[in-house]
Amino acid sequence: MTHSILRLVFILFLVIKPLSAAADNTILILGDSLSAAYGLQQEQGWVKLLQDKYNDEQADIALVNASISGETSGGALRRLDALLTQYQPTHVLIELGANDGLRGFPVNKMQANLTALIQKSQAANAMTALMEIYIPPNYGPRYSKMFTDSFSQISEETNTHLLNFFMLNIADKPELMQNDGLHPNKKAQPLIRDEMYDSIKTWLNKD
Repeated sequence: MTHSILRLVFILFLVIKPLSAAADNTILILGDSLSAAYGLQQEQGWVKLLQDKYNDEQADIALVNASISGETSGGALRRLDALLTQYQPTHVLIELGANDGLRGFPVNKMQANLTALIQKSQAANAMTALMEIYIPPNYGPRYSKMFTDSFSQISEETNTHLLNFFMLNIADKPELMQNDGLHPNKKAQPLIRDEMYDSIKTWLNKD
């Protein structure tokens, strides 16, 4: 009888332990087309490639990709409460702002939305990271500078980890871009995966 109980406890440990370990770090990714595998199959995108890498390493990290092509900071803010309730993430990574900039939205409105995204996530006990975003220079140096500078300002004001923009070493290489010149192609995705692997590792270790 005792042997049977011990055996049952051992089996339950094997089943429950991986489930709890897999949830130790649940990262909700709020992004746009750059993280939504635009123009590609989902399994070709950097998020899926990164999750595969974590799985191969048996890392206790689960990525929840809530990225949508064309997403703005305001659109993500409208979706956030439901996402936090559904996934209860330990971490929230925000890769947004490009579509706000490309549409010429006021920088202060984007700042308010990004700040609200961070504050809501932190109120749900999630650690937060914000990716610094750059937009093409044809929007004018004043607007471009105000736009990019806002990310470091928000990071400081909200005590949020600031991530480097993963397109900086890709956007100027035609062989890594799709025909539209805006989105990374399949060849670029493993490069983004590797950069984000290092960036997220630094973020998690900092926390």
